[in-house]
Amino acid sequence: MFSKPLLSAATALGLVSGVFGVGCDDATATIKSAADATQVANCDSIKGSVLIDSNAGPDIDISGSLQEIGGDLTAENNGLLNSLRSDSLQTIGGTFSLKNVTKLSTLSFSALGEVGTIDWATLNALPEPTFGNPGITKATSVTIADTFIENINGINVQSLTDMNINNNRRLTQFSTSIKSLSNTLIIQANGLNLTMEMPNLEWIANMTIANVTSFSVPSLHTVNGSMRFDSNYFTTFIAANLTEIQDGDLSFVSNPELTNISIPSLERVGGGFTIANNTALGKLDGFGDLNEIGGAVKVRGSFTDIQFPALKDVKGAFEVVSTQNITSACNTLNSLQGSVVQGDFNCHGEDANANDDTSSASSDGSSGNGTSNKKSAASPVATSMSTLYTLVALGSFVAALL
Repeated sequence: MFSKPLLSAATALGLVSGVFGVGCDDATATIKSAADATQVANCDSIKGSVLIDSNAGPDIDISGSLQEIGGDLTAENNGLLNSLRSDSLQTIGGTFSLKNVTKLSTLSFSALGEVGTIDWATLNALPEPTFGNPGITKATSVTIADTFIENINGINVQSLTDMNINNNRRLTQFSTSIKSLSNTLIIQANGLNLTMEMPNLEWIANMTIANVTSFSVPSLHTVNGSMRFDSNYFTTFIAANLTEIQDGDLSFVSNPELTNISIPSLERVGGGFTIANNTALGKLDGFGDLNEIGGAVKVRGSFTDIQFPALKDVKGAFEVVSTQNITSACNTLNSLQGSVVQGDFNCHGEDANANDDTSSASSDGSSGNGTSNKKSAASPVATSMSTLYTLVALGSFVAALL
């Protein structure tokens, strides 16, 4: 006769104390307090996700029995959280998401080795995440943006789909053991003196590198898509083992301190070839084996010499323009006109505006003049619109008769 009141009291007490607030089998285990964190830590695994409430803090520790979170670990829009740690968690199956956690200054996961995705943004007080050895070795993608992070060397993933590191103004060093990237690498707008080392990178689909002082890829041999370098501060770029850019473009644009590009084993660029407005680049002679370019060539700058000794096939236009006298170089390159270059040919020097045009060379093998293509592409549209107007008029006429 007392079971119902006693059960209600126990339930109420549990809700107040948080005893029943978090369960190991919850779809989302929400941490609102240190007591909730302790309950989560007592689980061997969380099948669902763990959400750190926007009002939780200042210190959340999920060290204990917890080794795996099947879903996401998320903290967002939290201005109270100072530290987040676990010395037991090994796996996050979903996304490790930290966004707009503005006071987080300590992030320590010494046992964490595997995550689905890392997605961090707007971490204004975090100088450096702490991982164990060897750190995170498995992930699908990594995005770190708009943080105060100075060093992220604990991410030692061997293969990724995507990596995007941008707007981390205090990041001055990044070294990673990544061997392959199947989609895109984007590095831009980080610390002014950022040195980036990727000693084991062998294959990548696409890369865009900007605002970097040093960039090293000594093992890189294949780029499946495009490789672009914009507004960097390095003086030399060397990719001694790169042999092919399969389907995309090669581009060096507006790198003001660049004096040397050396890709001596590169044989083929599948798309366009653009080197423009690299005002310190006096000579372009680092493409000794380049045989084929699948798009157009646009080389504009302040160089005095340019050499393509092995070039046999350029599918698009060929444009070389310099602020300096390049008569001798043009005389040599003239032999490419007609036989090697399938599009328009233009080579001249002493052009004060040579560095002004930083647009990319065409990657589709066209000459760069798209007038005929635009007209032919417009014709079906014009025909379709004309047909539509006719049908509308016919419909109005039929409606009037009815």
